[in-house]
Amino acid sequence: MSDSTPAAPVVLDIWCELQCPDCHHALTDVHALRARYGDRIEVRLRHFPLEKHKHSYAAAQAVEEAAAQGKDWPYIEAVLARTDDLARTGEPMLIEVAGELGLDAEEFDTALIDGRHMLIVDADQAEGKAIGVTGTPTYVIGGERLDGGKSQEGLRERIQEIADRLLAGQG
Repeated sequence: MSDSTPAAPVVLDIWCELQCPDCHHALTDVHALRARYGDRIEVRLRHFPLEKHKHSYAAAQAVEEAAAQGKDWPYIEAVLARTDDLARTGEPMLIEVAGELGLDAEEFDTALIDGRHMLIVDADQAEGKAIGVTGTPTYVIGGERLDGGKSQEGLRERIQEIADRLLAGQG
């Protein structure tokens, strides 16, 4: 048996909401981080729906339904690419995107009606509030919270510094 078990990936939690234009722009950083680190970093979307965005709770629940159907990140990216559409049309757009991705759109509609994923959304939001999240996107990596809701400036570099340090500590 080998002593060289693969190191666990560094976890980057992103408190996000899918109607947030800043979260849309944060996707560029997510893509760059994935390109740089591959499977050495695990990017997890955490829900933080904001009251000011009418469809943010429905969108968060829709992400959980996409996850249940095996396509969370493709769905997240497709919805974030259409934040203006979401603001205008709401739930019909969420169901439309599901259909475009080959997901069961009828099941999405049912999930949004019955609220089956609301506990996950509420738990993420409560955890976010408990650690001081006030806006989106907010990143947490290595126990450090970085607020992207105020400015995205320099955040990718700061995340990379922390990830590099954490990965170096594993070796």
